[in-house]
Amino acid sequence: MAIRFDEEQRTFHLQGKSTSYVMQLERDGYLTHQYWGRKIRQFRNSNRQQYIDRSFSPNPYNRDRTFSLDALPQEYPQYGNSDFRKPAYQIQMENGSTVTDLRYKSHRIFSGKPKLAGLPATYAGQEGAETLEITMEDKLLHLEVVLLYTIFSEYDVVARSAQFRNKGKQKLKLLQAASVSVDFRRSDYDMLTMPGAWGKERHLERRALQAGIQSTESTRGASSHQQHPFIALMEKHVTEEQGEVFGFHLVYSGNFLAQAEVDQFATTRVTMGINPFDFTWLLEPNETFQTPEAVLVYAADGLGGMSHTLHEFYQQHLVRGEYKDKERPILINNWEATYFDFDADKIEGIAKAGSELGIELFVLDDGWFKKRNSDSTSLGDWFVDKAKLPNGLVDLAKRVNDLGMQFGLWFEPEMVSVDSDLYREHPDWCLHVPHRYRTESRDQLVLDFSRQDVRKEIIKRVSDILESAPITYVKWDMNRHLSEVGSALLPPERQRETAHRHILGVYEVMDEITSRFPQVLFESCSGGGGRHDPGILYYMPQAWTSDNTDAVERLKIQYGTSLLYPIASMGSHVSDVPNHQVHRFTSLEMRGDVAMAGNLGYELDLTKLTSEEKEIVKQQIISYKEIRRLVQFGQFYRLKSPFEGNETAWMFVNEDKTEAFICYYRVLAEPAAPLASLRMKGLDDAKDYRIIGTSEIYSGDELEYSGIRIPTDLIGDFVSYTWHLKAE
Repeated sequence: MAIRFDEEQRTFHLQGKSTSYVMQLERDGYLTHQYWGRKIRQFRNSNRQQYIDRSFSPNPYNRDRTFSLDALPQEYPQYGNSDFRKPAYQIQMENGSTVTDLRYKSHRIFSGKPKLAGLPATYAGQEGAETLEITMEDKLLHLEVVLLYTIFSEYDVVARSAQFRNKGKQKLKLLQAASVSVDFRRSDYDMLTMPGAWGKERHLERRALQAGIQSTESTRGASSHQQHPFIALMEKHVTEEQGEVFGFHLVYSGNFLAQAEVDQFATTRVTMGINPFDFTWLLEPNETFQTPEAVLVYAADGLGGMSHTLHEFYQQHLVRGEYKDKERPILINNWEATYFDFDADKIEGIAKAGSELGIELFVLDDGWFKKRNSDSTSLGDWFVDKAKLPNGLVDLAKRVNDLGMQFGLWFEPEMVSVDSDLYREHPDWCLHVPHRYRTESRDQLVLDFSRQDVRKEIIKRVSDILESAPITYVKWDMNRHLSEVGSALLPPERQRETAHRHILGVYEVMDEITSRFPQVLFESCSGGGGRHDPGILYYMPQAWTSDNTDAVERLKIQYGTSLLYPIASMGSHVSDVPNHQVHRFTSLEMRGDVAMAGNLGYELDLTKLTSEEKEIVKQQIISYKEIRRLVQFGQFYRLKSPFEGNETAWMFVNEDKTEAFICYYRVLAEPAAPLASLRMKGLDDAKDYRIIGTSEIYSGDELEYSGIRIPTDLIGDFVSYTWHLKAE
């Protein structure tokens, strides 16, 4: 069994592939955290908790000054009864008090993994996973908190969440409800987070833990470009291949908080969940509240080990649908080629050029619907603009299909323009606060998806379009964050539930539409990577990694994203120069080499390419089709970090280690460039590999330990080089 309960020691021992997670019941039902790390065959509590008299740490038991919750490592800590660290949850009673006292009531262990009502979550069948359900109880309040733990036999992953059940007669108000809390008995860790901005998503920031609280959070109503719902603690010496890493990733797309608190005794408490800022939830008698899921991942072999676990785990236990394991098509998107200025003939011309180059999918971006000639109008009016497309989407899709290409479409279903028929008809359908100014961004507001009538109408409008033509791909955009967060239908005591109810509504709409159209490949987007998170990945198997398509900027963006997400989830396009975001000139070769390290696409006017440029693109597409499955579903290794120097390198290896693709990039020319080599990873030491296109053959161990010479004829700024290996 993967989960064992030792009645004598009162311990719960969860065992994954190479990890153990251990809890123990102390005294009168306090649930304590004892261990998380490398797999232990038999846990006998060799490093048991020591109880000593600590000044200013109060004692729940009279005359026993050695026992205090203030020094106890707990699984789901509470507020108000001698623990002064930040709690995992907080509840306000009708009398205004907020002190609670949870104790163990019961537990059960069962095969498989339950679904979380209304929320995305990882999944498993009856085999390969076991779940522990621990029911904690506050007897005075008749409150039950059910702690859920799922362990996976083939992964070093624990999935955690909590469920609050009001079994009493009074109304309870949740002020905080974290998904996970873990108490570490040490603080000599580095903390890794992923801050960023629009066009600068998921950069890496590593810093030593300090006394007090350090955190990463979003209050924007989305997981955001600015922060990411991820935090990791790692040993000081951690590299790509060495050292212990403890990762926490929240399967949620709204406001979040992830924090690490180092206390007076040099222990560390990590808490993650819905951001308690501007959040409450009224829990009526007999009602239940479910927190989002947190994925906890342990790696003994560095950041690369954590990435390998998450890539495979998410691909097999989070991504769903027809495209889960299916190769993704090479696409051409017209956005940077035309913006809003197009008609059917112009689109057909770009599609024809793409077809001649071997591109498989044409995506019609923003501007195809009612009077949408700029970004200041028409969102919500999801009806074809007959001025631009007089014969509708059916005619345009047929033209594209006749060229041997699939047809895709852009939507922004969660938004409404102030200048739109929808807003004029239903001004109360957006998020707003009565008598307050409605802050606009790109002249648009956010539809209130906490309302069933809004959700129902948007599902109908989007479905009608998807049923009207042979559409096989949807780019689902979301181009602003939430302000004036209020709902016209919620009573005053529930207004601070709006942000969470809204994201639950987004999930419901996504679930309904993706279920209705299983043949459609959905790609999520939020100004690029502003909502590239595990919650959305559950509904849509890939995301537009960033609006920034500059090849140099993409090195850091794609490197950071690869820390957590499968490569098959990353949209990566070749765009025009000067780049539309940073105005940099890079070679078409480098732009292609960067974009081929994800789901390849193009975002420029193909009709304006020279014959030489068309030949380069054609060869890129031919090459990518040869390595597509390897890149999208192979094992990914980071070789050189753009955050540490002038060079970046990474590689892909297939499952049986018979093929590999290696990419090297240098940003700026160096006057005395080192005669460097690139050491590879993941190859089979016993195999010999031929470099495709040459007569060179090298053994796997030589390529890994001695490396391969980086060509010295890479001249100038912004250069790249790739190797394609096949075993002999």
